[in-house]
Amino acid sequence: MNLRQLKYFIATAELGQVSRASSELSISQSSITSAIRELEQDMGVTLFTRTAQGMDLTQTGRKLLGAARDVMEKVEIARDIGQGHSDVAGTINVAATYTVCGYFLPFHLDRLAHRFPNLTINISELNRESIEEGLISNRFDIAVILTSNTSNPELTTQTLLRSHRRLWVPQNHELANREQASFEDVAEQDYIMLTVDEAANTSMKYWGPTGLTPKIRMRTSSTEAVRSMVANGLGVTILSDMVYRPWSLEGRRIGTVVMEREIPSMDVGLAWRRNQDLPTSVRLFVDYFRDAYLSPQMANASRHG
Repeated sequence: MNLRQLKYFIATAELGQVSRASSELSISQSSITSAIRELEQDMGVTLFTRTAQGMDLTQTGRKLLGAARDVMEKVEIARDIGQGHSDVAGTINVAATYTVCGYFLPFHLDRLAHRFPNLTINISELNRESIEEGLISNRFDIAVILTSNTSNPELTTQTLLRSHRRLWVPQNHELANREQASFEDVAEQDYIMLTVDEAANTSMKYWGPTGLTPKIRMRTSSTEAVRSMVANGLGVTILSDMVYRPWSLEGRRIGTVVMEREIPSMDVGLAWRRNQDLPTSVRLFVDYFRDAYLSPQMANASRHG
């Protein structure tokens, strides 16, 4: 067993398909398949059930997933130790939107705490308008937001990652085995509309040019509610890969399909007041994320990138 095998196993388990894991990690599908096969042979167990919709974890696979995550997190901590701890002390007031708080920040806050043990990072979850006002009025030092949603001329932004949007469908859905789906296909289905972080407004921007209107069955600010509704066959939706998980809370399977028409990505990044001289502590915060996502090595170990 080695770290490469565990890394490929985790990506496949979280994304539900070898092809998606291959795209996420920028490696060949055969490399992932071989690594998983080697892991299964080494352990003498079956980790996945192969289906037409993707890779379903077995009970043993579910147990290994938790242990594998713990191992990889400890590896990241060890790497931070190797880089040494910073003696920089202070407090940073960070604002973040709902999606960022739930699906992007936690892993990085843990790494930042190990790298900068004397740095206090206060997090406030707010909507975009409140965050922009708080940055301009100096209530916040910096923000982690959906940069694809902001164009405020008083702010400087830096996009860290771009998360593609795809169609989510329940297992065995008529569109599940399609290589691509059209907006005409989706318009015939009941649609579950996420409303948090301006998701509804954003969706109308890419639905608008099609001349079609989604047949909305439910609007909700809960990503987990969308996930459960889709998994239970009550509708479909289009959402980003960053919030995608192949399973609902009830354990039902969710698949994804690429849309024929190109859809703008959901971009995550940093924002701060334009022409602001960033204190040393805030610059370290910025440099951490730049190193994780914008360096030539592009830390693949950083989650949900």
